[in-house]
Amino acid sequence: MVDLENVSVDVVVIGAGIGGLAAARKLAIQGFSVTVLEARDRIGGRLLSISPGGIDLGATWYWPNEPRITRLISDLGLEIFPQHISGDAVYETPTGFERIQGNPIDVYSSRFLHGAQDLAQALADELPTGVIKLGNPVKKIHSTSNNIQAITPIGGFSAQHIVLAVPPALCVSSIYFNPVLPRKLIELAKITPVWMGAITKVVAIYSEPFWRHDGLAGAAISYVGPMREFHDMSGPDGNPAVLFGFVPTIVVGQATLSVEKALQQLTSLFGPKAAHPEKLLIHDWRRESFTSPPGIERLNAYQTFGNSSYASPAMGGRLHWASTETSSESPGHIEGALAAAERAANAIIKVMSNSSIVESKSL
Repeated sequence: MVDLENVSVDVVVIGAGIGGLAAARKLAIQGFSVTVLEARDRIGGRLLSISPGGIDLGATWYWPNEPRITRLISDLGLEIFPQHISGDAVYETPTGFERIQGNPIDVYSSRFLHGAQDLAQALADELPTGVIKLGNPVKKIHSTSNNIQAITPIGGFSAQHIVLAVPPALCVSSIYFNPVLPRKLIELAKITPVWMGAITKVVAIYSEPFWRHDGLAGAAISYVGPMREFHDMSGPDGNPAVLFGFVPTIVVGQATLSVEKALQQLTSLFGPKAAHPEKLLIHDWRRESFTSPPGIERLNAYQTFGNSSYASPAMGGRLHWASTETSSESPGHIEGALAAAERAANAIIKVMSNSSIVESKSL
């Protein structure tokens, strides 16, 4: 028989992706006790990198107009390098292929030397030992006048506030709320898309960046499919040499993209050498049950991103939204997750600090 935990802290954070880890870090720095509950057996959420070379199966870039992630990378001392963009691009249409001089597809951006998941690990390393509890999917959130509680298979975690750092649609499909959330909020969460949730990412690893030798940037747009967008995801100086493509749901539907189809398209766009990768990885984010709820393909109301309702804490002011989809700034990006985490943490700090002042005056 497994002993169930009964933990009481100031704040429970649900989700150890960037939003959850950033919120937990900010709250811990301010002296609040925090527990981070993560359903997976790893941290990072949609930041998923594999070795060797820190190859990203999830989020890849950040951009120079994003101040929070730029500042955080500097604070954490992470190594970065610029995205390769030089060379010509390729367009594929039903009538054939066209090589475009220059690269109008890619823009200047930066990458993480050891993969984007390195950012999550660096944040996690700054938290006190034992704060993050992996393999703990939250099944129920119960709020009372005194506290709010997250229930997982290993026990209950009580707090004054909870930060929901997972996509809203996933929250309302997998967590039972007592009392129930307002109907309008539930309906909003149900239709809010999950960024990358319906995407399949295809990663081809080669012995050398042969496309660069041919004057290509590794960037392509296809109006045929199955992959619709391609980029060079190589490391510094082309090592490791990597191309990747995105497969939108409208192309794949419920099916799984075959290796044969992926190699056929890569070869058509980048030449015969593309047919022989050292490794081909196909990561379907629809199959990630702790990212994407059932029916993810039907969620396309992107105008719901950053809706003002997500800026208002629910459940008597104790429940705060902090996934990238809830941010009014750069929703979908890592920057958006950081902005949402900042909003949630600041709201909690303000309330908790005011409560401490009131308690001190009453003594």
